[in-house]
Amino acid sequence: MSGSRWYRVAAALTLVCVSPVLQGGVGFRQNFEERLLAAHNRERDAMGAPPLQWDPALARSARDWAAYLARSGKFEHSPDDPWWEPEGENLWAGTVNYYQPESMVGLWAAEKGDYKPGVFPNNSRSGDVENVGHYTQLIWSQTGAVGCALARGREEDVLVCRYTQAGNVLGQRPI
Repeated sequence: MSGSRWYRVAAALTLVCVSPVLQGGVGFRQNFEERLLAAHNRERDAMGAPPLQWDPALARSARDWAAYLARSGKFEHSPDDPWWEPEGENLWAGTVNYYQPESMVGLWAAEKGDYKPGVFPNNSRSGDVENVGHYTQLIWSQTGAVGCALARGREEDVLVCRYTQAGNVLGQRPI
Protein backbone atom coordinates (compact mmCIF):
# COMPACT_ATOMS: atom_id res chain seq x y z
CA MET A 1 0.00 0.00 0.00
CA SER A 2 1.43 3.34 -0.99
CA GLY A 3 2.11 5.96 1.67
CA SER A 4 -0.57 8.29 0.31
CA ARG A 5 -3.23 5.58 0.22
CA TRP A 6 -2.24 4.29 3.68
CA TYR A 7 -2.56 7.84 5.03
CA ARG A 8 -6.07 8.22 3.54
CA VAL A 9 -7.19 4.86 4.99
CA ALA A 10 -5.77 5.75 8.42
CA ALA A 11 -7.42 9.17 8.30
CA ALA A 12 -10.76 7.63 7.32
CA LEU A 13 -10.57 5.07 10.14
CA THR A 14 -9.70 7.81 12.61
CA LEU A 15 -12.64 9.89 11.43
CA VAL A 16 -15.01 6.93 11.79
CA CYS A 17 -13.80 6.32 15.33
CA VAL A 18 -14.12 9.92 16.49
CA SER A 19 -17.20 10.95 14.48
CA PRO A 20 -19.66 10.36 17.33
CA VAL A 21 -17.64 12.81 19.44
CA LEU A 22 -17.33 15.33 16.62
CA GLN A 23 -21.04 15.14 15.83
CA GLY A 24 -22.09 15.32 19.43
CA GLY A 25 -23.48 11.85 18.80
CA VAL A 26 -25.01 10.87 22.07
CA GLY A 27 -27.00 7.71 22.37
CA PHE A 28 -30.62 7.88 23.42
CA ARG A 29 -29.86 7.05 27.05
CA GLN A 30 -26.23 8.14 27.25
CA ASN A 31 -25.83 10.69 30.05
CA PHE A 32 -29.62 10.65 30.35
CA GLU A 33 -29.87 12.09 33.86
CA GLU A 34 -27.27 14.78 33.20
CA ARG A 35 -29.04 15.80 30.01
CA LEU A 36 -32.44 15.97 31.74
CA LEU A 37 -30.96 18.15 34.48
CA ALA A 38 -29.21 20.38 31.94
CA ALA A 39 -32.45 20.82 29.95
CA HIS A 40 -34.28 21.82 33.13
CA ASN A 41 -31.55 24.25 34.14
CA ARG A 42 -31.32 25.90 30.72
CA GLU A 43 -35.00 26.85 30.93
CA ARG A 44 -34.69 27.92 34.56
CA ASP A 45 -31.66 30.06 33.75
CA ALA A 46 -33.57 31.75 30.92
CA MET A 47 -36.24 32.77 33.47
CA GLY A 48 -33.81 33.76 36.23
CA ALA A 49 -34.58 30.77 38.48
CA PRO A 50 -31.71 29.14 40.39
CA PRO A 51 -30.41 25.81 39.04
CA LEU A 52 -31.78 22.49 40.24
CA GLN A 53 -29.67 19.74 41.78
CA TRP A 54 -30.16 16.07 40.94
CA ASP A 55 -31.71 14.11 43.82
CA PRO A 56 -31.24 10.31 43.71
CA ALA A 57 -34.12 9.77 46.18
CA LEU A 58 -36.49 11.71 43.91
CA ALA A 59 -35.19 9.68 40.96
CA ARG A 60 -35.96 6.41 42.80
CA SER A 61 -39.45 7.64 43.63
CA ALA A 62 -39.94 8.70 39.99
CA ARG A 63 -38.67 5.29 38.81
CA ASP A 64 -41.28 3.47 40.87
CA TRP A 65 -44.12 5.59 39.49
CA ALA A 66 -42.82 5.45 35.91
CA ALA A 67 -42.64 1.65 36.14
CA TYR A 68 -46.21 1.52 37.43
CA LEU A 69 -47.48 3.75 34.62
CA ALA A 70 -45.59 1.78 31.96
CA ARG A 71 -46.83 -1.55 33.32
CA SER A 72 -50.45 -0.47 33.79
CA GLY A 73 -50.81 1.62 30.64
CA LYS A 74 -52.25 4.45 32.76
CA PHE A 75 -51.13 8.05 32.52
CA GLU A 76 -51.93 9.89 35.73
CA HIS A 77 -50.20 11.77 38.51
CA SER A 78 -49.29 9.83 41.62
CA PRO A 79 -51.42 10.38 44.70
CA ASP A 80 -49.90 12.59 47.39
CA ASP A 81 -48.75 10.78 50.50
CA PRO A 82 -50.23 12.58 53.53
CA TRP A 83 -47.21 11.58 55.65
CA TRP A 84 -44.57 13.22 53.45
CA GLU A 85 -43.91 16.67 52.08
CA PRO A 86 -45.60 16.91 48.72
CA GLU A 87 -43.43 16.51 45.65
CA GLY A 88 -44.04 18.23 42.37
CA GLU A 89 -44.39 15.96 39.37
CA ASN A 90 -44.25 16.27 35.59
CA LEU A 91 -45.21 13.40 33.29
CA TRP A 92 -44.34 12.77 29.66
CA ALA A 93 -45.04 9.87 27.28
CA GLY A 94 -43.96 9.22 23.71
CA THR A 95 -42.83 6.70 21.13
CA VAL A 96 -40.37 4.11 22.47
CA ASN A 97 -36.71 5.03 21.90
CA TYR A 98 -37.60 7.98 19.69
CA TYR A 99 -37.28 11.10 21.84
CA GLN A 100 -34.14 12.55 23.37
CA PRO A 101 -34.30 13.87 26.97
CA GLU A 102 -34.03 17.45 25.74
CA SER A 103 -37.18 16.96 23.65
CA MET A 104 -39.04 15.47 26.60
CA VAL A 105 -38.31 18.49 28.80
CA GLY A 106 -38.85 20.67 25.74
CA LEU A 107 -42.50 19.64 25.61
CA TRP A 108 -43.02 21.12 29.07
CA ALA A 109 -40.92 24.18 28.21
CA ALA A 110 -43.11 24.78 25.14
CA GLU A 111 -45.92 25.77 27.51
CA LYS A 112 -43.96 29.00 27.98
CA GLY A 113 -45.91 30.35 25.00
CA ASP A 114 -49.06 30.49 27.14
CA TYR A 115 -47.29 31.54 30.35
CA LYS A 116 -47.76 34.94 31.93
CA PRO A 117 -46.07 36.15 35.11
CA GLY A 118 -48.26 36.44 38.16
CA VAL A 119 -49.63 34.59 41.16
CA PHE A 120 -50.40 30.91 40.63
CA PRO A 121 -52.85 29.72 39.24
CA ASN A 122 -53.33 32.91 37.20
CA ASN A 123 -50.34 32.21 34.95
CA SER A 124 -52.03 31.22 31.70
CA ARG A 125 -52.80 33.68 28.91
CA SER A 126 -55.67 31.38 27.90
CA GLY A 127 -57.00 31.26 31.47
CA ASP A 128 -56.43 27.48 31.68
CA VAL A 129 -53.69 26.61 34.18
CA GLU A 130 -53.47 23.14 32.59
CA ASN A 131 -51.77 24.84 29.64
CA VAL A 132 -48.83 26.00 31.78
CA GLY A 133 -48.72 23.74 34.86
CA HIS A 134 -45.76 21.66 33.67
CA TYR A 135 -43.87 24.80 32.76
CA THR A 136 -44.53 26.57 36.06
CA GLN A 137 -43.28 23.48 37.95
CA LEU A 138 -40.20 23.44 35.73
CA ILE A 139 -39.30 27.08 36.53
CA TRP A 140 -40.68 27.29 40.11
CA SER A 141 -38.00 29.31 41.90
CA GLN A 142 -38.47 27.64 45.30
CA THR A 143 -37.84 24.19 43.81
CA GLY A 144 -34.25 23.10 44.40
CA ALA A 145 -34.05 19.45 43.36
CA VAL A 146 -35.27 17.11 40.66
CA GLY A 147 -35.08 13.40 40.01
CA CYS A 148 -36.44 11.67 36.93
CA ALA A 149 -36.84 8.18 35.53
CA LEU A 150 -37.88 6.65 32.23
CA ALA A 151 -39.75 3.37 31.85
CA ARG A 152 -40.72 1.49 28.72
CA GLY A 153 -44.34 0.52 28.35
CA ARG A 154 -45.95 -1.69 25.71
CA GLU A 155 -46.37 1.17 23.27
CA GLU A 156 -44.54 4.16 24.71
CA ASP A 157 -41.81 5.43 26.98
CA VAL A 158 -42.99 7.15 30.16
CA LEU A 159 -40.91 9.83 31.87
CA VAL A 160 -41.65 10.94 35.42
CA CYS A 161 -39.81 13.87 37.01
CA ARG A 162 -40.25 14.64 40.70
CA TYR A 163 -39.43 17.96 42.33
CA THR A 164 -38.84 19.31 45.84
CA GLN A 165 -39.98 21.79 46.98
CA ALA A 166 -43.17 21.22 45.02
CA GLY A 167 -44.24 24.05 42.78
CA ASN A 168 -47.65 25.24 41.64
CA VAL A 169 -48.59 26.47 45.09
CA LEU A 170 -51.80 28.51 45.18
CA GLY A 171 -51.19 32.17 45.93
CA GLN A 172 -47.44 32.09 45.19
CA ARG A 173 -45.44 33.34 42.24
CA PRO A 174 -43.42 30.85 40.13
CA ILE A 175 -40.57 33.37 39.76
